[in-house]
Amino acid sequence: MEFSEERELNQRENRQGEQNQNNTPEILTNPIYTPAFLKEQIGKLMRVEFLIGTNNLVDRIGILQDVGASYILLRSFENDSLVYCDIYSIKFITISTTGIYGNMNSRYHYY
Repeated sequence: MEFSEERELNQRENRQGEQNQNNTPEILTNPIYTPAFLKEQIGKLMRVEFLIGTNNLVDRIGILQDVGASYILLRSFENDSLVYCDIYSIKFITISTTGIYGNMNSRYHYY
């Protein structure tokens, strides 16, 4: 095998190594990326602010339930519903440091 072929093979293996063995993209496993960082915050109470249009900020408050590559799911306090949120319009997230919340039945109790 020539040097250039070997180098190309190594580069291909490195790109494939960016995904873990379960074929999960690195964006969901490496906390330098927002989705992977947010996955570490699942179960926490948070206020998420979204930029709608050019200058309109809207916020949602809830418990982070799930995170995907392009979305987050918040469990709303208001009506116990799930809110699907576009991750790309998020501008600010305030994460509660007072405790981790369980399911909605025990939402007012700290662990």
